[in-house]
Amino acid sequence: MQHQRLLIQIEGAIIAAFAMALEYIPHTVGPSAIEVSFGIIPIIIYSLRRGAAAGMVSGLIWGLLDLVLRGLGNGSVLNVWQGLLEFTIAFMIVGLAGVLQKPVQASIQQNTKVKTIALLWSAAFIGTFAKYFCHFLAGAIYWGSYAPKGMNAWLYSLTINGGSFIAGFILNGIVFGILLAMIPKLYLPKDMFLKVQSEK
Repeated sequence: MQHQRLLIQIEGAIIAAFAMALEYIPHTVGPSAIEVSFGIIPIIIYSLRRGAAAGMVSGLIWGLLDLVLRGLGNGSVLNVWQGLLEFTIAFMIVGLAGVLQKPVQASIQQNTKVKTIALLWSAAFIGTFAKYFCHFLAGAIYWGSYAPKGMNAWLYSLTINGGSFIAGFILNGIVFGILLAMIPKLYLPKDMFLKVQSEK
């Protein structure tokens, strides 16, 4: 049991590091401030493998890495509360997608592909929405002075972060569907994947 817990923790740390590495890929859409966060993808997959709690811990590690490696250096931290919201809470709650862990794994075991894809899109929605909702709040509360003159801060934040959410949600859903077709074992712990293979 202790060995299994250690394995999950190591896997979570590796996933967080991978998510951080993906953030260095250019991800701004066109000339706008809309961004697509590629790091969400491995965090949600890990959450579906290991559950919401493990996913949230991995997301938190990712957020702290992003804070230290990018946030503090490029002026993305205005104060303690904004930093807490955007670099710890926002990244951590991506792991909430793991609430669908059992339904997704059961659906894969039962080979119900349409249902599995629907569940994966739902996980993409939960994880992506959770992150960008935090950024939406921070955008309106802390970054409102950067809104175009005469534009409401809440509307400005909704436009930028809503656009980022939609772009990220679509990308994540597509990637999860492709990975399901190519490498379904990504969504299953090793022991469960071996059991599915033996039953075929």
